[in-house]
This record gives sequence, C-alpha cells and structure tokens, in this order.
Amino acid sequence: MIEISLAGYVISLDPSLILGPGMFITLVIVLLSGYPVAFCLGGVSVIFSIIGITLNIFDPLFVTALPQRILGIMGNFTLLAIPAFIFMGAMLETSGIAERLLENMGRLLGRIRGGLALAVVIVGSLLAATTGVVAATVTTMGLISLPSMLRAGYDRSLATGVIAASGTLGQIIPPSIVLVVLGDQLGISVGDLFLGSLIPGILMASAFAIYILVISNLKPELAPELNHIELDRPEVFKLMKIIIPPLGLIILVLGSIFFGIATPTEAGTLGAIGAMGLAASNKGFSQKQLFKVCDETVKTTSMVMAILIGSTAFSLVFRGVGGDELIAQLLLNLPGGKIGFMVFSMLTIFILGFFIDFFEIAFIAVPLLLPSANQLLGPDALLWLGVVIGANLQTSFLTPPFGFALFYLRGVAPKSIRTKEIYRGVVPFICLQISVLILIITFPGLVNWLPHLSWS
Repeated sequence: MIEISLAGYVISLDPSLILGPGMFITLVIVLLSGYPVAFCLGGVSVIFSIIGITLNIFDPLFVTALPQRILGIMGNFTLLAIPAFIFMGAMLETSGIAERLLENMGRLLGRIRGGLALAVVIVGSLLAATTGVVAATVTTMGLISLPSMLRAGYDRSLATGVIAASGTLGQIIPPSIVLVVLGDQLGISVGDLFLGSLIPGILMASAFAIYILVISNLKPELAPELNHIELDRPEVFKLMKIIIPPLGLIILVLGSIFFGIATPTEAGTLGAIGAMGLAASNKGFSQKQLFKVCDETVKTTSMVMAILIGSTAFSLVFRGVGGDELIAQLLLNLPGGKIGFMVFSMLTIFILGFFIDFFEIAFIAVPLLLPSANQLLGPDALLWLGVVIGANLQTSFLTPPFGFALFYLRGVAPKSIRTKEIYRGVVPFICLQISVLILIITFPGLVNWLPHLSWS
C-alpha cells in the first residue's frame, strides 16, 4: 500500500489500482505526441515494469516470458500472409495495373450516369482489399481518379466522398491484412474471417454503388453523362482483356481460401506470384520496380511486426501490474450486460480510430477486450465481433474531423478543393456504413452463414 499524507489525513492507495490505469493513460499521451508506436509501447512497458518491481507488485518472471512470446510471433505461420498480401497490392499498384484497371473500368461504365464513380468503388474496393492500408489506397485513388472525375464535370463533394469511402472498404473486404491481423489477435481462423466478412463487404460496396446510381439520376448535375464514349464490340473485348486478369487473380486468391485449397498464407503467396506475372505481361515488371515493391513490403511488414512485439511487451507488463483484471472487471460490470459491453467497446474503438492506425488498435485494444468478450459473448461470437470491429473502424477512418482517410485525401487533392467539400462529400457514405454496421450487429447471420456453410 502507498500512504499519502494530505491536509493531516493519511490516504492509503493500492498500487495495483494505480499502475494499470496509469500505464494505459501514459501510453495514450505518448502516442498522441507522435513518437513511433512500437517504441511507445516498449518504452512504457520498461518504465512501468521497473516501477512495479520497485513497489513489489510486479513479478520479474513476467519479463522472462517475453522472449518466448516473441519467438511465438516469429513462428506464427498465419502472419506470413501479411507480407504476401502487401507485396501483391504494391505490385498491382506500382506496375500501373491498378491505374489501367480504373481507367478501363471507367471507360466501360462511362456511358452509365455516375459510371466513373462506380468504377472508383469497384477498383477502390479491390485495391483497398489487397493492400489493407487506408493511406495507400486513398492516396493512390486520389492521384489516379480525382483528376479524371473533375475533368468529367463531377461534383467535387461527390468525387472526393466516393474516393475516401472506397479507400476504407479494405477493412472488411477480403483478402485484407486487416482481417489477417484481427484473426490472429482474436484467435480465430483467418479463412473463416474472410468468409464471414465477404457478405458485409459486398453489402457495403453495393450500398455505395446503389447510392451513386440513385443520386446521379436524381441530381444529374452531380455526375454528368459521358455521351462521347462509344464502344464497339472489338473495343469492349479489348477492355475486358485488360480488366479480367487482375479481377481473376483476386478471385483465384479468395477462391483457393474459401474452398479449402490453400491457407491464407499460401493464397497470399499465390497472389504475390500472380501479381508479378500480371506486371510482366503488362510490361510493368523490372528490377527497379521489384526493388521498389520489396522495399515497400519490408517497410510495412517491419512496422507491423515491431508494433506487434511492442504490444506483446505492453500486454505482458499490463497483466503483471493487474491492469487486465481491472479492465475485465470494468467491462463485466457495465450496465446492460452484452449490450453495454458492445456499446462501450465499439465506442472506444471508434474514438481510437481518430488518433491511431488500425494496427495499434488491433494489437493494443483488441487483446484487452478479448477476455471479457469470451465471457460475455462466448467464443462462437468472436468471428462476428471481428467483422463488427472492422466495419466500425472503417466508419471511424471516414468520419470528420479526424478521419485518417480525409487527411490522406486532403494531402493529394488540388488546392481548389476545400476541406469542407471533402467533409460534406463523405457524410452520405458514413450514413451508409453505419446502416450496414447496424445490420451486421442486428443480424449476426450475415457474418456467420458462409463460415457455417463451409463447416457443414
């Protein structure tokens, strides 16, 4: 016990009730300072382990378990899917395949009012799913598609809203490194998580597409019709030859997982090799290009693994000072039981999404919520919870004024586009995302049906 003398009164405090919350609050403050996340996690862990040992409330044996946990991370076969999918997305992007896919999809759909916006949703969904990194997708789509949409006379708010919203779809559309990380942290099959997220992901993308078609016809001035585009049959076949291979690659990767032919890691490797083949066939593959893709893959993978190791140290020390028990008691004693837990946890994750990236949330917040989720919701509900978390973060990344997707788009958008136009453009898509999120929460069968079908 720590005794504090205040105005003649002696106050006794249990250190275990102070260190846990103090450790979490310190981490949040340090994260907001902009210091690298992995070092924040490791540094806070070292400082509070020393304090805990000094106060005799932290068993040093907890520290000796850290090397074994790190070795467990290094030997985790599932996590090998992360560099494979990053490589696949980076190769499709840097080789120009994604750009050509968008341009030709726009030509194919150009005669439909709102066709360019539809092309952005389709290609943005695929690109977001393969990279799983909101920054990369939104930036790429902003550089490629925004100038074309503005030249075609599209409303600025609609154009920016479509791009930002499409860039966040990779949170729940497989194959996605976001789902790989969530599956690992929740202790569930990544293949099942891919299956479970497929229907919600299609619902989300379909909702965007339907909104574009409806608003384009209700307000034609927002999305002018491109009457000058005329395609004869040979031209259509030529466009399909450009569009079908990358789409076929993604379908092949997903199909091999869904039908049990390959694990997510093996399918990711297949996707990486297929992306190199597509790049070579489109004359977008060179030694320089390969080095660039490998460099991007190594940087992103190293960042993810460094955060994972740092979060492992943090969770170990946090548990050693009794923080996990405090969190569990708080969550288990919330009013409303399961509903109270879901409201609190989803609101917390939503707010965290304003300030830190998905990987930090997955490695810090999800492990803290997992024990209570197991007890309140049951192990069978973890698959559903993973998809709900992904959809929730997708909405958070799009919500003004702090949504990451908005900042990334602002960075590449012309100065003539005002920030309030970007904010106004994403509002309808936020409403659509929230509607689908409510649908997923209300009807868990939308998530569980396909995995249960594969089990049977």
